[in-house]
Amino acid sequence: MSHKISIHEAAESELNDAADFYDITCVNLGSVFIDEVQRTIKKISEFPDAASVIRGQVRKKLIAKFPYAVIYSVHLDEIRILAVAHQKRRPFYWRSRH
Repeated sequence: MSHKISIHEAAESELNDAADFYDITCVNLGSVFIDEVQRTIKKISEFPDAASVIRGQVRKKLIAKFPYAVIYSVHLDEIRILAVAHQKRRPFYWRSRH
């Protein structure tokens, strides 16, 4: 069963910034990154409890081929994407997001 997905505005900005960076690094790499993020979010929607718990209702699902993770919270009626976070930078900066 797929769940409704909502994306925090800051997480969407992180996604776009990372894709822009990858496009500067290599032509079309930003599109590859976005495709991997979309695949990850689809997996989260189908199996929201499969990823590692960080704290409370917040979980982390690693993105294949890139040093990023999707940070999300699970609620009864939706899954909220809180961050598209680089794994080596500023841990837990997203804590105040809802």
